[in-house]
Amino acid sequence: MPLTPLLTGFASGAGLIVAIGSQNAFLLRQGLRREHVLPLVLICALSDAALILLGALGIGALVSAAPWALDALRWIGAAFLLVYGALAARRALRPQALQPGEQPRTRLAVAVLTVLALTWLNPHVYLDTVVLLGSLGAAHGDPGRWLFAAGAATASLVWFALLGFGARALGRFFARPAAWRVLDGVIALTMLALAVMLVVRG
Repeated sequence: MPLTPLLTGFASGAGLIVAIGSQNAFLLRQGLRREHVLPLVLICALSDAALILLGALGIGALVSAAPWALDALRWIGAAFLLVYGALAARRALRPQALQPGEQPRTRLAVAVLTVLALTWLNPHVYLDTVVLLGSLGAAHGDPGRWLFAAGAATASLVWFALLGFGARALGRFFARPAAWRVLDGVIALTMLALAVMLVVRG
């Protein structure tokens, strides 16, 4: 059936992106603060779509054949995650800086550069999105792999839109400084754990 690759791609894409990660944590925080949500959602979704397209084109073989490039990204990504995690930890330890109304707005350029770094400096995204999804899509042949890619990209768009815009529903809960402290604490621990995993599993 023509819909089978599309639905399989959607399920596979959702299974990979619906998880706690640096990109998702950042988008959730920006969604709660209602800052630049639309451009960030579009950047996340378009980045995933580009990576999925590369996988469908068969670029996954090149990624697998260039371990030095992934190794370089691993160290750069780990350093970036450590810095971002340290900033989140500092926010969690400073209650006076947790009131949403008192926090200065993040500039659009800073938010965009941050989400781009969290997305493209993560070597796992190339292994998961380009290599893994590319391999799964290739099993459907032509034109099935393109339907698979379309399904995976659609899952990515749906997830990021729900995460970014759906965060507003939690606005009342996060009106309390204690809730922001917990969120930033979780983000700090997540970033630290991801940085350690990048180094140890390299």
